[in-house]
Amino acid sequence: MTYDFQFFCTAILLGVGLAMDAFSVSLANGLNDHGMRARKACGIAWLFAFFQALMPMIGWICIHTVVQYFQSFEKWIPWIALILLAYIGGKMLIDGIKNRDCGEAEPQRLGFGALIVQGIATSIDALSVGFTIADYDLPAALIAAVVIALVTFIICLCGVLIGKKMGTCLAGKASIFGGVILIGIGIWIFVKGFFGL
Repeated sequence: MTYDFQFFCTAILLGVGLAMDAFSVSLANGLNDHGMRARKACGIAWLFAFFQALMPMIGWICIHTVVQYFQSFEKWIPWIALILLAYIGGKMLIDGIKNRDCGEAEPQRLGFGALIVQGIATSIDALSVGFTIADYDLPAALIAAVVIALVTFIICLCGVLIGKKMGTCLAGKASIFGGVILIGIGIWIFVKGFFGL
């Protein structure tokens, strides 16, 4: 395997494409917790980056071991993403509606469990990237996964920071808006995966 410009360009483009859902969720997280510290913002970005790197590697391993089981599981990916994001988004939406008349709302703190669910939901479609990198050897697949993780980290950190900045201005409605975004992303992942868009 040659690690040339085309190899890294492909990995970067894969990272950008895969990170779009995670970027939107990061934006919603920043809106939801406008008092978030920089350390937590970086932690969220790294968590999304980890899952975006992990899923293609799991897909790559499945291609090289249990390909027939992976192909039968692939049809459930849009459903899983929809359920996970609808659950988190619905919870944010309900909390936002309950607190919409409270004036300057307290920032909503996202728990680690909710972030894990978001990380899985936004990266589960990256399992299919295992097909894209199936002809890579293990070192090349690992390097591609690291590049995808770095690109995802940068994009998601920008998303959190933009959402946080906007959330300061929209504090009272941020939870409602963030919940709607998450549900919308879940529906988009479902439609995209189910109908092959």
